[in-house]
Amino acid sequence: MQIVRSGSQPSAKGSAEWFTGAVRVDPLFQAPEPARVRCASVTFEPGARTAWHVHPLGQILIVTAGCGRAQRWGGPVEELHPGDVVWFEPGEKHWHGASPTTAMTHIAIQEALDGKTVEWMEHVNDEQYQG
Repeated sequence: MQIVRSGSQPSAKGSAEWFTGAVRVDPLFQAPEPARVRCASVTFEPGARTAWHVHPLGQILIVTAGCGRAQRWGGPVEELHPGDVVWFEPGEKHWHGASPTTAMTHIAIQEALDGKTVEWMEHVNDEQYQG
């Protein structure tokens, strides 16, 4: 058994390469091999969002606070609320983030394939974000 104590892992600022706006990433766990699952709590300030990206084995988001948005490539912008659970298929191009006026926090769970959990793409422009 291993216990990772709350506060024992430092928060990180979301990189401007992959995020628009103020984003904080709090790592929760990275299971040791042979397990592949990784998990973080991510907080987006109002208007903040990810760039477009894909996950080789998919991704689950569990919204824990605030109001957010998510969109898969070619689909409508969807509103997210606490308690919502979102599943992105493996290789499904998507983005997610806060609403324009309200911060949003979600838990992000994904698995690594050959050590990689995400492939980052272009930034979401304001027109895409607004839907």
